[in-house]
Amino acid sequence: MIDINFFMGIHDLKKKILAGEKFDKEVLKDKFEQVRNKKPVVYNIETTNACNMKCRMCPRTTMMTRKVETLDQETFEKIAEQLIPFSSEDWGKWNQFVENEYGITENEINENNFFLYIIPKVIQLHGYGDPLLDPKIIERVKILKNRGLLTYFSCNPTNINIERNMELFENGLDYIKYSIEAVDDVEHKKIRGDLSNFSKSYDSILKLLELKKKYGLKTVIVITMLDLRREKQMEDYERLKEAFAGKDVYLYLKSQDQQWYEGKKHGTKSIHWSEICQHPWMSMTIKSNAEVAMCMEDFNNEIILGDARKDTLTDIWNGDNYRKFREDHFKLTRCLKCTEQCDMKLVGEFI
Repeated sequence: MIDINFFMGIHDLKKKILAGEKFDKEVLKDKFEQVRNKKPVVYNIETTNACNMKCRMCPRTTMMTRKVETLDQETFEKIAEQLIPFSSEDWGKWNQFVENEYGITENEINENNFFLYIIPKVIQLHGYGDPLLDPKIIERVKILKNRGLLTYFSCNPTNINIERNMELFENGLDYIKYSIEAVDDVEHKKIRGDLSNFSKSYDSILKLLELKKKYGLKTVIVITMLDLRREKQMEDYERLKEAFAGKDVYLYLKSQDQQWYEGKKHGTKSIHWSEICQHPWMSMTIKSNAEVAMCMEDFNNEIILGDARKDTLTDIWNGDNYRKFREDHFKLTRCLKCTEQCDMKLVGEFI
């Protein structure tokens, strides 16, 4: 989830900033703080950082040094108890805002629709791991569902276990994203590693679609291909669309994030990556060891803002570490990962 009220509350100001209008730092700080909700909105909970893939475009493959672990259930339940869903009235205002400001309707299928109509509403249960490898994932989905929260995670379709996936669907998982990079096993292995397999994944997804229809289950199956600007990228994407033509899936081409990792700056078609980073004021990320990190892109937990095992999310959100982190975004603090590596623009760049 993201704090949709913060997003809407600073939108006009953000448009002026992006248009080149200059503002005093203290004025912007005050405005952001006035609009910021004093109760945190959790963007994602990395239930595990275990992964068996070796994706060439993921810093986890060669740069992640933190311990591989799965979030303990007691802490997960403690976190879940602090999460509050937005009201249907809030969502009505948000949907109207998105259509008015971005010209994107709810029924479109593309990456900006996904970011604006789905991501704000769901608790994302992945980070730098595959939730299908989390032995407690079914129970965790059920816990959040019982609290009125929508759930979603991205995973590697090679790890599909039909029986466990069906249990996820039956227990109320709202969205599941399967990442497919090529309609060819050899090419897929080049990108995602030797354990990846398109043919097996495709057969498993078709079986899940068949069972989902048979039992009237509502989980939306999302298929994405990452736009790595490969030589045959669009040709492969067209083949992927053909493979799922007529199937009950939400399929789109996703812009690459963390382009710095491969030394690329080829740009993005995503609204999310084109606008100013708002995460320090509108969302919280919780990692598999219960640390609260700057955002899900922080694969090594380099900027730790709190510990969900020891403190409430509200205390962390309003604490000194978060206050300094927000200040760092205005000051463009040197040697900060956000400043020196992230692809997103920081508000300090426009002061």
